[in-house]
Amino acid sequence: MSPDPQPFSVVILAAQRDGKLDPLAAEAGVTHKCLVPIAGRPLLAHVLAALAGIEGLQDVRIAVEAGADEMLAPIAAASGLPVHFVAAADNLADSVYAAAAGIDGPIVITTADNVLLSQAAVRQVAGRLAAGDDGVVALARKEDVLAAHPQGQRRFYGFRDGAFSNCNLYGLSQRGLALAETFREGGQFAKNPMRIGRAFGFFNLLLIRYGLVSLAPAMQRLSRRFRARISAVILADGAHAIDVDNRRTYDIAAQLMEKRAA
Repeated sequence: MSPDPQPFSVVILAAQRDGKLDPLAAEAGVTHKCLVPIAGRPLLAHVLAALAGIEGLQDVRIAVEAGADEMLAPIAAASGLPVHFVAAADNLADSVYAAAAGIDGPIVITTADNVLLSQAAVRQVAGRLAAGDDGVVALARKEDVLAAHPQGQRRFYGFRDGAFSNCNLYGLSQRGLALAETFREGGQFAKNPMRIGRAFGFFNLLLIRYGLVSLAPAMQRLSRRFRARISAVILADGAHAIDVDNRRTYDIAAQLMEKRAA
């Protein structure tokens, strides 16, 4: 059983890629991807709703491009959470650093399109940080993702003990904050395997690419490489691996949200 979370903050990465209007936003006729409606509310509203009522949450930082905070402020205010906006940088790593400025405790990181996020998932990551981990990544098993929806995710990380998908949910301690450097080139490692090599070492890339290492030993290897305590939490609900990245995943997420509501 995970320990009760100590006070922690949440960083939501919300900036549109390259500062350009997202295709889903253009299709929906709104001025920012965070405003795209799904299940009756904007994307960002669902992420904030998942954070409401979590014990230990003391601050929410939303990293978004300059000027966008004004259009998102009403959503933040309606959430009732202690939300602050931070100007995003031109890459994920510096956006995390900007949002983390002034925070003195552990940080849970997610994205504004992670509409299937749940309180339980956030608690699991926060619990690992409370237990002393420096870096935490939330994953879902391939079979659980496909059980949630057979087209929900198309790329997985292969390990000896199974295939996993990333759930766009991470945790960093203050000591582990430098691990954000692994995202300087961007995320989506499954789509860009060479990024794994550059971020985590090419030998580790080979081990993962050919399924030569199990998940737990892989986390131990990364811990030694970065001299930090790194772990993975496995989320039972595979829907956590499905975010709103394009029209296909939007439609899938909408279906799953309707099922949850029912």
